[in-house]
Amino acid sequence: MLIGFISMVSRMRLPDAARVAFYHKEFFSTPMGAWTHAAMRGPSPWSVAERELMAAIVAKWNASAFCIGAHGAVAAKTMKRPSVDAVLADFRSAPISPALKAALVFLETMTLRPMELSAEHAAAALRSGVTDDALLDAIAVATVFNIIARYADALDFAMPSAEEFDRAATMLLKRGYAA
Repeated sequence: MLIGFISMVSRMRLPDAARVAFYHKEFFSTPMGAWTHAAMRGPSPWSVAERELMAAIVAKWNASAFCIGAHGAVAAKTMKRPSVDAVLADFRSAPISPALKAALVFLETMTLRPMELSAEHAAAALRSGVTDDALLDAIAVATVFNIIARYADALDFAMPSAEEFDRAATMLLKRGYAA
């Protein structure tokens, strides 16, 4: 009933991510929401836009169309859409800071080849201007979205339209991720 009411008031189908949160509050919504909110909206050297961009590219590396769309839409609300698209196409040539590129190199290895990740990867990021706190925060974002992207795909989340992603992005920017 609550899901139907929210869908009616918002004039859009409540995204599957929110439906799962309402259905499994004690398992998914409360603990995962708090963790995600801390990683995405808590104090950090990274802006909200940069963290949403990290979430979107981690989703890309996990081939999660739902999460790419969701977090790409949020990132596009906080930075220019062409910048988001450039990062998702090839972050190495995208117009982003050297520190963000270095963090993404680390996160790419962490996501795609975790058995290869070493202290040297962290040292390379630090040498490129990523601070200890920034690296830890980037790792938190990637960890959360490596889980969520796989969860979304395992549960076969429905693909919202671009307009629905845009409205959901506005809501995520306003309210964050906490349940």
